[in-house]
Amino acid sequence: MTRENASVLRPGDWVTYDDSDHQVVALSGTSVRLRTQDGSEAVILASYLMASPGFSVTGAEPLPAVEHFGLLHSLPEPVLSAAREWERHVVEVETGLPPGAEPGTTPRPEYDPVARSVVDRATAKATELGVSLRTVQGKRSRYSQQGVWGLVDQRTVRMCEPTGRADARLVAAVREAIDAETHTSTGTRSRLIRRVIKMVETTHGVGVVPLPSKNTFYRLVDSLSSGRHTFGSAVTRRQTANRPQGPFTPTFAARPGEQVQIDSTPLDVMVVLDSGLTARADLTIAVDVATRTICAAVLRPMGTKAVDASLLLARMLVPEPMRPGWSMSLRMASSRMPHRRLLDVDARMEQAAAKPVIVPDTVVIDGGKVFISETFIRACSRLGVSVQRARPRTPTDKAIVEATFSATNTLFCQHVAAYTGPNVSRRGERVEAHAAWTIPELQDLLDEWLLVGWQIRPHDSLRDPYRSQKPVSPNDKYTSLVAASGYLPLVLRGEDYLELLPVAWRVVNDYGIRIDHRTYDCADLGPWRRQHSGIAAKRGLWEVHYDPYDLSQVFVRTQQGWITVPWVQLPLINAPFADFTWQHARRLAAEAGLDDSNEEAVARLLDKLLSRAEHGPDKRTTRVLDRTRAAVAIPAPAGEPEPDTTPTMQPLVPVVPFGVFDAHVEAERWL
Repeated sequence: MTRENASVLRPGDWVTYDDSDHQVVALSGTSVRLRTQDGSEAVILASYLMASPGFSVTGAEPLPAVEHFGLLHSLPEPVLSAAREWERHVVEVETGLPPGAEPGTTPRPEYDPVARSVVDRATAKATELGVSLRTVQGKRSRYSQQGVWGLVDQRTVRMCEPTGRADARLVAAVREAIDAETHTSTGTRSRLIRRVIKMVETTHGVGVVPLPSKNTFYRLVDSLSSGRHTFGSAVTRRQTANRPQGPFTPTFAARPGEQVQIDSTPLDVMVVLDSGLTARADLTIAVDVATRTICAAVLRPMGTKAVDASLLLARMLVPEPMRPGWSMSLRMASSRMPHRRLLDVDARMEQAAAKPVIVPDTVVIDGGKVFISETFIRACSRLGVSVQRARPRTPTDKAIVEATFSATNTLFCQHVAAYTGPNVSRRGERVEAHAAWTIPELQDLLDEWLLVGWQIRPHDSLRDPYRSQKPVSPNDKYTSLVAASGYLPLVLRGEDYLELLPVAWRVVNDYGIRIDHRTYDCADLGPWRRQHSGIAAKRGLWEVHYDPYDLSQVFVRTQQGWITVPWVQLPLINAPFADFTWQHARRLAAEAGLDDSNEEAVARLLDKLLSRAEHGPDKRTTRVLDRTRAAVAIPAPAGEPEPDTTPTMQPLVPVVPFGVFDAHVEAERWL
């Protein structure tokens, strides 16, 4: 369709630009030469001129606007059909033919542009439709400016207020009452309406503000409380109100260790404490932003202490050692990480498990006492780590570690015996009775799950830049980033690790050292028994460091160095990593014909791990082991020896104590 009066910029036209009048002198390609009334000239790009604020052509109709195509799809079908019908009539008035006419079609006599003027054609159309000429001319004008949108019945697209015709004072009172519900217990709509009425009557007087009907009042409350969970979960309501007003900016890191987020939360699993009571365990984790690697995870009961955060740093900086009973497919040498290149840089990688060693540049923490304590800050300063605190009441500053907690509950905790669920409404009956794992045993399961259930699992937030549809695992992401950023190990000596452990000041007696009703003794303590340590401030007590996650030994500082002192009852306990258990697990794997050199074997290991976590420890194996130990400990009665007709049994091998990290052994083996 051609518009006879369409606005076109021509030489000689006057335009308004930069709050003054200019005359178009010449047009050359995309450039326009303008001249002001005082004779000065300027050459401006046509696109810049027409897009400038306040631009207009003097004495001409406004430039045509692009149709609102998106809004057309929001119209009801009858309204859109009526607009399309008017478009057919207006186009016939303008051109003589309706839209979509076949080539060679002749216009009707009353709409022939050759024989009839535009006014005559508009008059004929008004007579045909039974409307006034002014209506047809108005449709033509709006169609030339807005297209089909100008032909839409504007009564059907009027914007309406969500509060309807309610009094503004009543609306303000409802908003205030909804805001007050944020930190209170969840109530009903009737309670809020009653409070609103009391508020309005107290402020403006009884009967001054008109009140709607009951149903209208309910609709008003629902409209103003939409999306705020005013009458839903109190936790969700507070979280929604605490949401920052600014845009959500994703946390980004370009290399491993650039930013590591640390936080603690109660784990949704009941554990058995040393006292025999059951309680939930606290989980403290450190998550690398660039690779989503869980660098370290520490469990402890009764609330996390400051030393746990320091211990977390120590665990991050050393490779994860292979444990007895773990499949060989969990070795770093069996993974896709560049083991040989890392081994050339750090010899400790030889016996390491398939988890990256990430030295953090910056750690992000919240305002918890465990992280802002002097112990943690001093440990970070000692290791050269920058500490960045998140803003108060802004969990989005460390959203990655918060999301990792949720993923841990979904992927690991729900498969563990005595799983409590995320809240009371999802908790089963007598969960405490199903508690089977102790803190060290659950720590062992968690460490193994991190290797087989997290590090090799594709993460939705990690994408291959060349294949964005395919997520990659934390180990794969680390492999690609470490090739670009490199790896520089931070050598943490055994003495450095011991310095981060908690301290107990004790006397070295004839029987050894007593800590929490446990006795530690060895021959190396001989020269120091009943001796003064030389530290007058501690009344001659000796400095004893202990690992809260491995109570099988303690470390005593002397003038000649550290002494490792084992627990005297260690041979009698059933440690999770006894050599008996390891040999039994290897025999089961061999009988099942598992191949520990491919990913399918790792998947089987993950399934067995979750099944073992769900059913608890093997009580039968525990009883057999206890009877075996008891038989070895009790001497046989004197008498004539009988011929041995029983099959030869392997001698009882020493129990390997469970530990997060044996400082002396690791120092001698890797450094």
